[in-house]
Amino acid sequence: MINVGVVGTSWITEEFIKGANLVEEFKLSSVYSRNIDNAKSFADKYNLTNVFTDLEEMARSPYIDAVYIASPNSFHAEQAIIFLKNKKHVLCEKAIASTVKELNLMIEAAKDNGVLLMEAMKSAFLPNFKVIEDNIHKLGIVRRFFISYCQYSSRYDTYKAGEAVNTFDPKFSNGSIMDIGVYCIHPILRLFGMPNSVNASSLKLESGVDGQGALMLGYDNMDGIIIHSKIADSQLPSEIQGEKGTMIIDKINNTERVKIIYRDGSNEDISVSQLKETMYYEAKEFIELIKNGKGESEINSYNQSLMVMEIIEKARKQTGIEFPSDKRIVRKQL
Repeated sequence: MINVGVVGTSWITEEFIKGANLVEEFKLSSVYSRNIDNAKSFADKYNLTNVFTDLEEMARSPYIDAVYIASPNSFHAEQAIIFLKNKKHVLCEKAIASTVKELNLMIEAAKDNGVLLMEAMKSAFLPNFKVIEDNIHKLGIVRRFFISYCQYSSRYDTYKAGEAVNTFDPKFSNGSIMDIGVYCIHPILRLFGMPNSVNASSLKLESGVDGQGALMLGYDNMDGIIIHSKIADSQLPSEIQGEKGTMIIDKINNTERVKIIYRDGSNEDISVSQLKETMYYEAKEFIELIKNGKGESEINSYNQSLMVMEIIEKARKQTGIEFPSDKRIVRKQL
């Protein structure tokens, strides 16, 4: 069994546990929260006896082999490095870091200590994303990848009412491109690699984060168009447009239905069944990599995560979105 601790007690941690519990070798062993009451409440729910409010103490604990980090984005790098230097494997929620510099330090710490570091971008492991990869050749020459992911945040009304909300606070390296746009950038880079050019726009909120934005990624023979938002909904699917047909993807962040409409008007539904506990697939990859002594995922690789962070940094620079973490010094050895 792989004993896994969790950092953070939000809904995303609970979703991860639902999926990870389906992996035979996974065992939830401990929880960390800055708030002792939150930690104890979470521990009671999952019958855990190992409760921590000190991250260093948790990282030294013999009760964990690995950790899932689901804290705010700005905490990812320093928290991950604490565990990595204590030779614990780390699965870190997206966006894996605030900056490219932070991510490079995380990767260096993982390599120095011979442990696994992986970004928890679940969509890359879904069976229906594999369907996209396996069938994209049917489209002929691809000319455009249009990606739409716009979701009105459950915290936006609270923010508009004047209350402080982590989701819209640059102190936590948040905002639309970090929380929503990252789901759009990952698949296009996975399928087509690094673009030749990046042109970004955004709507900057008073707090300093982007409420929504758009990116145009230029390739030799195609364009990548991304629209993302935390302040409006969209019902549009995403499309990969080729000379022989168009692939329609229902949800880029959690793909369930994929079909191809060919130029002659015929349709092919290429969707496959997958578990509703969609975080199972990333948890399975993480556990199997640990079991097999692998230090890096071939799917959510270091290079993949670095490319994504580079695109995000370029977009933020173009649109004037700055985080305190941009100037923060993260130490590799804490």
